[in-house]
Amino acid sequence: MKTHKTSAWPLALVYLGLVVYASLYPFGPWRDQGVAPWDFLVAPWPRYWTGFDVVSNVLGYIPLGFLLALSALRSGRGRWVLALSVVPVCVLSLLMESLQVYQTTRVASNVDLLLNVAGGALGALLAWSLEKLGYLLRWVRVRDQWFVDDARGALVLLALWPPALLFPVAIPFGLGQVMERLELFVAQFLADSPFLEWWPVRDVELQPLLPMAEWLCVMLGLLIPGLLGYGVIRPGIRRIWFLGGLLVLGTGASALSAALSFAPEHAWAWFTPGVQKAALTVAVVLGVLVRLTPRAAAAWAVLALGVYLSIINQSGTGPYFDQTLFQWEQGRFIRFHGLVQWLGWLWPWATLMYVLSRVWGRDPSS
Repeated sequence: MKTHKTSAWPLALVYLGLVVYASLYPFGPWRDQGVAPWDFLVAPWPRYWTGFDVVSNVLGYIPLGFLLALSALRSGRGRWVLALSVVPVCVLSLLMESLQVYQTTRVASNVDLLLNVAGGALGALLAWSLEKLGYLLRWVRVRDQWFVDDARGALVLLALWPPALLFPVAIPFGLGQVMERLELFVAQFLADSPFLEWWPVRDVELQPLLPMAEWLCVMLGLLIPGLLGYGVIRPGIRRIWFLGGLLVLGTGASALSAALSFAPEHAWAWFTPGVQKAALTVAVVLGVLVRLTPRAAAAWAVLALGVYLSIINQSGTGPYFDQTLFQWEQGRFIRFHGLVQWLGWLWPWATLMYVLSRVWGRDPSS
């Protein structure tokens, strides 16, 4: 049986970033209380706590423990699986709680530390149990049947695509729209400096896309992850199953985003006839290209990304989208909105670099 580089390790790194972001948000204000950062370890247990605090602290670290243990098992370090998963979780939680001592909006807690470690241990135990029951070996066999060699990068990107869609977008499936914010950031960074005069400034504001251009962006935004999957999935009926899952996950994540932004009754307001036609077009195109070679799929993905990023970054977001962002940022998911936003901004660019490497590198099907 072939061996592959595990996708668990890069996914663990991504999830670690999520934990750090959620633990330290809003990253200030910071202050020194005159106590050591480890004093919370010997402090009395908190007098007040809720069931939500317990559940969130345990559940938040289960995926990290699971992914760390899975990466240890897949890399041949099964004898040290608990040490390689629980110890990093303990160190990370201890560091996060210690840093919260210096934040005015957070409270370091020894109970949170214990719950975090318990969550990481449960995740590691789950991965170890799946290994003993043979389920991980079955996944390896399925991966050999479904995917070409070295499919780790594409699998990680495909796993991150639905979370990236959770942050509101101006156009359905319209990830990577960064031009307006990039220009604003550079202008603020160069303010009161002579370099600002050298920075090219547009004479007119970016305008929303025309209906045909918007339809093209919606279609390409859904086509690109499909081509990314075709670049690592072996040709045949497997790609038809993947296509169905892609459409379900994409529309489901977009509907969840709309429900979180507005209300559950507006979950499908974005799924207009134009978006439905774009999704149908993608289904037909990917159905026709089901026998496409992995390298050819990567080449088509490069072309699609070039056209897509060029069009979407020449359009503005508009005032209604700005209002949507304000509602999201003030909502209950405020600690996570920034990380999801970065996923939405960077996902197409990371995908572009990945598919370029597939085109320039060794034939993935070999």
